[in-house]
Amino acid sequence: MSDSKLAGQFFDAAIGLLRRVRDEDAGEIEAAGSLIADTVVDGGRLFAFGAGHSSLAAQDIVYRAGGLALMNLLAVPGVVGVDVMPATLGSALERVDGLASAVLDCSPLRSGDLLVIISLSGRNALPVEMAMNARALGVKVIGVTSVAYATETTSRHVSGTYLKDHCDVVLDSRIPVGDAELTLDSIEAPFAPASTVVTSALLQAVMATAAGALAHRGVEPPLLRSGNVDGGHEWNGRVMTEYGDRIFYRH
Repeated sequence: MSDSKLAGQFFDAAIGLLRRVRDEDAGEIEAAGSLIADTVVDGGRLFAFGAGHSSLAAQDIVYRAGGLALMNLLAVPGVVGVDVMPATLGSALERVDGLASAVLDCSPLRSGDLLVIISLSGRNALPVEMAMNARALGVKVIGVTSVAYATETTSRHVSGTYLKDHCDVVLDSRIPVGDAELTLDSIEAPFAPASTVVTSALLQAVMATAAGALAHRGVEPPLLRSGNVDGGHEWNGRVMTEYGDRIFYRH
């Protein structure tokens, strides 16, 4: 098989997954968008968290042209990305009991806020504990995960539960366990993960739904414009001034 055919197979796999989440998660996407719009209207703040490569989808909706200015990144030192050394430390920290509690205790999260938690497997202690504790604080939780992991793996949290068990809305990315779409007889391990593509698209669909829901209620969505278009910085300055008490990435 030629390399170009493998590339085509990956695109086909990714497109297939995107179609599945579009069709099968439509109700949950609508519910998540409405929940975000409710939070904005009610004066709440928006946060997103993901560990490891799940952090990429969280970062994709924070301080983003065309995105909601109110979405803030909830960062946990050592688990956001692969810049920590050694990179395996990030994976290890996801399994540490009590870390989420410490993070939430030191965060600005409060009752009435909303937290998007992204975890492909949803099985590690960090996302499970974070969802449980956030809801106990009165925070709404949107979980983005592959529900398949809950039936094909064991939980790593002491409760035996998964992220999906502690959310107000669950968005199922439909990613198969192992997150690799392609196989080849001459390659022993499966390869070509699609979770970043699908999860990012899923969340952008939710953000679009939220913007539409706000507009439908007569509220101008607090959207950011690109700083690389004329007037973009001025627009963003106005939005950030108006909503400055709910934007934490400027401080």
